[in-house]
Amino acid sequence: MKTIIGSSVLISVVCVIVVRVLIKVVNWVWLKPKKIEKLLKQQGFSGTSYKFLFGDVKEFNSVRNEALKTPMTVFSNDYFSRVEPFRHQLASKFGNEFFIWFGTIPTLQISKAEMIKEALAKTDEIQKTKVNPIIDKLVPGLASLEGEKWAKHRKLINPAFHMDKLKLMVPASRDSCEEIMRRWEMVVGERGSVELDVYPDIMQLSADVISRAAFGSNYGEGQKLFALLKEQIDLAVSILYLPGLRFIPTPKNRRFRKIENQIQSLLRAIINKRKQEIDAGVAVKLDLLGVLMGSEAQSAGDSNNNNKQQQQQQQQQQHDGIRLSLEEIIDECKLFYYAGQDSTSTLIVWTLILLSKHQDWQVRAREEVYERFGNNVPDFQGLNHLKTMSMILHEVLRLYPPAFQVIRSIHKDTKLASLLVPSGANITFFMHHLHRDQQVWGDDAEEFKPERFAQGISKATKGNNSFFPFGWGPRICIGEKFAISEAKMALSMILQRFSFQLSPAYVHAPYTVIFLQPQHGAQIILHKLI
Repeated sequence: MKTIIGSSVLISVVCVIVVRVLIKVVNWVWLKPKKIEKLLKQQGFSGTSYKFLFGDVKEFNSVRNEALKTPMTVFSNDYFSRVEPFRHQLASKFGNEFFIWFGTIPTLQISKAEMIKEALAKTDEIQKTKVNPIIDKLVPGLASLEGEKWAKHRKLINPAFHMDKLKLMVPASRDSCEEIMRRWEMVVGERGSVELDVYPDIMQLSADVISRAAFGSNYGEGQKLFALLKEQIDLAVSILYLPGLRFIPTPKNRRFRKIENQIQSLLRAIINKRKQEIDAGVAVKLDLLGVLMGSEAQSAGDSNNNNKQQQQQQQQQQHDGIRLSLEEIIDECKLFYYAGQDSTSTLIVWTLILLSKHQDWQVRAREEVYERFGNNVPDFQGLNHLKTMSMILHEVLRLYPPAFQVIRSIHKDTKLASLLVPSGANITFFMHHLHRDQQVWGDDAEEFKPERFAQGISKATKGNNSFFPFGWGPRICIGEKFAISEAKMALSMILQRFSFQLSPAYVHAPYTVIFLQPQHGAQIILHKLI
């Protein structure tokens, strides 16, 4: 009898657990999504109907993969239909604001500048999206942190990107550019002209500059790390769109984990070597690693005032308890390597492509560089006074921003303008829409016209502050000035030595792997000038 009663109790407990699990599963895969869909549509916010479990993922991927098979037939700055074909199709039905489903999660696409700024300012309610653990591996550190941890890291890293530190990075940028220039001159040789896919060299250039700026090492020492990061990114793309696949021990997943371990080992070795130098009393360079490790970096060129400022800053950090663990330092180094290289290299390569297309602006940029530097090596002060170059870079960033899309997660019910966005949803916006709003930029918003920035960003946007190539608000990209400085150095040295035009072999095919890139490279014909 007792056995029967005991069995009945056990069965009852199991049934209760099973029922509760089933209720949660049903709520997750059906009830909650349909409830959110109803709430959004009641507010007049249109979108696709929720499809069980997968949402729009299958169609989204199918349409995108098909679009990427074919480059654009003509050169156009309106490439959204190629990069985001599924959303482009829906825009013809819903306009630029609607929602779609990635699995059980709705993603609301917004496009109004004021709503975007409001979303970026609400850092407690609206935070970075945890798209996938794979992405966390690619962009760790400051980019993925929130709250107090983000504030701690930002406060510690900020000094590495002050103007006085950027000035000290100019020689590293100059030396790296000089190596690429010598290589191009050798390739051109006595012929005077050559067709070359410049994108791999520009990526190498950015990698070299970052290696020197971050660790004081050259590209020869850092090339293995960059090769591993590139392979890891390529693998992540194939893993990203197949939910759950990352947990299966496939060859790709095993290789991804092996690469991650190798990257960790390489960075640990660099950090440990620096720690040994610090412990031995060796003066270390004013680079990112020195700042991250809290070292009182000094160099022969520092003034006593600068040293005092560094010591005061160091003492304040110690007082505030701002220290990073070894793992945190590794994450920040990975982020600087990956994000720094890709954001800067894409800015430079799109500028070369657009200046190849618009020869008049190439001539104007070269004249400005010659007027400022002649054939001498560009210096930091001179780079900061290149007005035409700044106008060109701003226009390139408007049309081809490195971070093409921003995604955020709603952590609690939040009002954006008059729209109530429920917890559990995501919001996204595209720089493409923001930077092409004809009410702000005019009827020629799709055209390359650097003159729109002749009187600065505020005048160009008619006071609307709708130019966000590096983000906006407290989380604006910390490396913005570094990227601009490196781009100015590289472009100035290229313009001094070469003129260039698009090769007939070039096909216009923008696409995104986190950053906006030319899918099939940048084939340019270089003509030696000096």
